[in-house]
Amino acid sequence: MAPSSQKGIVITIPALLLSVSAAAVFLFFLLSYLSSPCTCPSSIPATSAAASVAGGSVTEEDADRRISTSRGDIDWVKDQIRANGLQMRDNVLRKGINPRTRSQQLEDLNNFKGISHYEGSEANNHAALPCPGELLVEDHHSNYGEPWAGGRDVFEYLAESSHLTANSRVLEIGCGTLRVGVHFIWYLKPEHFHCLERDELSLMAAFRYELPSQGLLHKRPLIVRGEDMDFTKFGSDVLYDLIYASAVFLHMPDNLVWVGLERLANKLKPYDGHIFVSHNIKFCSRLGGEKCTKRLASLGLEYLGRHTHDSLLFNHYEIWFEFRRTEA
Repeated sequence: MAPSSQKGIVITIPALLLSVSAAAVFLFFLLSYLSSPCTCPSSIPATSAAASVAGGSVTEEDADRRISTSRGDIDWVKDQIRANGLQMRDNVLRKGINPRTRSQQLEDLNNFKGISHYEGSEANNHAALPCPGELLVEDHHSNYGEPWAGGRDVFEYLAESSHLTANSRVLEIGCGTLRVGVHFIWYLKPEHFHCLERDELSLMAAFRYELPSQGLLHKRPLIVRGEDMDFTKFGSDVLYDLIYASAVFLHMPDNLVWVGLERLANKLKPYDGHIFVSHNIKFCSRLGGEKCTKRLASLGLEYLGRHTHDSLLFNHYEIWFEFRRTEA
């Protein structure tokens, strides 16, 4: 029987060199790709990562994020309090903590100027925006007859009820010291928050303390000192998604409120633009239901109803009356 021949693969020298060269080229491009900067998409899905906020400004990914506190958020913070065994105690002198009232803080600030401070000719050369002591100790946070934290409640309710995004435009009538406004300013794009306010001291608190201390100066809100419902300084072509007045119309004569509504109606986005008024609408109810409805209709406005919203942190609820623009 003839011996069987062995079959195999014969690789010539030129073919071997060609294979090695191809492998070297592939390895070169692979290493170059791995060492190059990441070209990952800049957007991060809301379901997979927290929203990205750079320098205090709201990104496009933030525009549709949840605004109000969820049940899960509340459960989480309660768990943290329990896990750390925390209880409310009397706020008394203890190691490293010296409780002071606002008046005591102001006295300390005036007399001692803090632990480290400049003296003499250097005293006024190091603070870029010197702030009055009364504002530094936050006296203006007690101007409202209820906790400062209530401003967040108002923002959450109005922003969600109006379906606001970062691109929306908001006008507040009587923003005071920005108890509510700081939250809108933070949420909205630069220059998208407008306000008309008459009180000088409130405006000083807004410009010299709240905006700089909250890192919001770059948002450039348009806050105008004025009264008598004069909105001419806000421009004639701007259309608002939301206009609101918190406890402001209570202090105005009815005829001035109607003047304001007449001027504001054309500044609302048709159909989607809303006006919210807190506490009561006596300027309307004093006319009687039918007369009020007709007068609103003559302005292109429609009354949508009365709503309440509970506070997150204290036993309190807000009453809001909602209107919308019905004509283009």
